[in-house]
Amino acid sequence: MTTQVEAKGPVGMAMMAGVAGLVISLGIVFSNLMSSGHASFNTGSNGVTWGLPVVNYVFFVLTSTGLTFVASLAMVFGFKEFYPIAKRCVWLAVVTLIAGFASLALEIGHPFRMLWAIPLSFQYLSPLNWMGVFYLAYLVLLLLKFQKVNANDWDSSGSRTLGIASFVAVVIAHGTLGGVFGAMIMRPMWYGPLVPIYFLLTAAVSGAAFAVLITYLTYGSAGNMPEKVRNLMAGSMSKVFAAVLAVVILAVVSRTVIGLWTNADGMQVWDHVVASPWYWIEIVLMVAAFLMLVNGSSPMLPALMVIVSLFIGRYEFIISGQLVPLFKGSWVPGLIQYTPSLTEWMTTLVAFSIALAGWAVGEKMLNLAAAPEGKNS
Repeated sequence: MTTQVEAKGPVGMAMMAGVAGLVISLGIVFSNLMSSGHASFNTGSNGVTWGLPVVNYVFFVLTSTGLTFVASLAMVFGFKEFYPIAKRCVWLAVVTLIAGFASLALEIGHPFRMLWAIPLSFQYLSPLNWMGVFYLAYLVLLLLKFQKVNANDWDSSGSRTLGIASFVAVVIAHGTLGGVFGAMIMRPMWYGPLVPIYFLLTAAVSGAAFAVLITYLTYGSAGNMPEKVRNLMAGSMSKVFAAVLAVVILAVVSRTVIGLWTNADGMQVWDHVVASPWYWIEIVLMVAAFLMLVNGSSPMLPALMVIVSLFIGRYEFIISGQLVPLFKGSWVPGLIQYTPSLTEWMTTLVAFSIALAGWAVGEKMLNLAAAPEGKNS
């Protein structure tokens, strides 16, 4: 048996906004791609080959990873107080993963070629290849796990096995994504064996932030939440959120200090990073969110602040890592200049619209507030 609680937040408005945003953004993207092709993206052979759509991809797939971590606290590790948000987190993990895939597919140009190109020319030594394989496996396992939960099967051996398999798959997929960047010695800002760990930490805090924000949006306010959801948001969830956020702040500051200290060629891009006001907005938002959480404030605003901060951080990591030219000569400027085009910004709107509309559809049709009897209200 499961319990069902009515969502009292602006779910209907979110659905309309998501659908409208998706229609508008896709219309602009497809129009520009048909008229200008890949030239509608401000990326190319000058060095910045991965632009804003890749930033969107990394942001959303790592958010999906973090949401799976939050759901796994109940479904894998047995922390039963997290059950009231577990089903919603599994659904959001599916939706944000699809949002990330959509942004990347629009940038690739011919994504359906992967259906035959990858199996027929399997590059087993490529981290990018394995990243795709493991994220596909992760998506399939997530969908199977959600199907079990949606059928009120929370604790059977099959359901628990799927939960554990989903957790293992996302850790492996996450590790390969971190390896894609960490293995690139020609990009000093990315290179390093600890990049997968850094991604793991930022994924966890991103998942916690999304779980908190969407829970508040679902119910409209803390007063409308069931008692156990309200206690979770004010208690364990806020503590976990604050603890992981503190470690992420330390990791970001540590990377910055080491980047500024070293004289290795290619790391001069850190001077450019810290000279940008966006870097300081990122830091201020994270620190302010942490202080609000440890002072007992409602976690909703800190969650929104952290989401904005993390998106800035993803942009900073992906784009700044490519600004140092690979091939230097008299024709190469100090750092490559890059500004996202309108088409690229529209891929961002596509991804966020998919996430927003997908969440709202789930709330309307799939009873995302369901939990095992006695573990919700």
